[in-house]
Amino acid sequence: MPTLPSDPARDCPVCPRLVAFRHELRAREPSWHNAPVKTFLPASGARSVRLLVTGLAPGMRGANRTGRPFTGDYAGDLLYATLSRFGFANDRFAARPDDGLELFATAITNAVRCVPPQNKPVGAEINHCRPFLTATIADFPDLRAIVTLGKIAHDSTVRALGTRLADAPFRHGGEHQIGGIRLFSSYHCSRYNTNTRRLTADMFVAVFQRVQNYLDDR
Repeated sequence: MPTLPSDPARDCPVCPRLVAFRHELRAREPSWHNAPVKTFLPASGARSVRLLVTGLAPGMRGANRTGRPFTGDYAGDLLYATLSRFGFANDRFAARPDDGLELFATAITNAVRCVPPQNKPVGAEINHCRPFLTATIADFPDLRAIVTLGKIAHDSTVRALGTRLADAPFRHGGEHQIGGIRLFSSYHCSRYNTNTRRLTADMFVAVFQRVQNYLDDR
């Protein structure tokens, strides 16, 4: 799988609390990935990416276990089914990194690359990880659209793009033009949000329909 020069090192030392949690998990579950999760790229590499999906952070039993964003826990089911529906991925997702899933002109990353305790990064960790997000965005010369999943991912992406939060506030279904990039925001596709129906499959699909329409127009 292609990688980016902006991906953090396996033993990134920047956030002490996340480093300690990583070491704890490596001792408890030595067969898991237990490291910063790299951006998931299409086989054609960074130059083909037109759409970036940004989530919050790896799930402990999801990407932290498997090493691939949104793989191994519930959140990936809705995300990858929706990406496949609109031609941004093939239809091979089986919640494991050897399932044959491929992305097309799309990349997937997280605002925070290491799993946080209770899935809740603190402000300093979000800020410390933002340079990786900023560099990742810069790695895609033909990037045209970003979908942010949840407020933390949205706010960190807005800041990574050099824009004030007041100029691009988060709301589900929101859109903002920041330079040459169109920013689309959605509630996170977590089990909690879908179980409580804060986010329905139809709501999620509607966001990506607008993304596809926007990219097709260009």
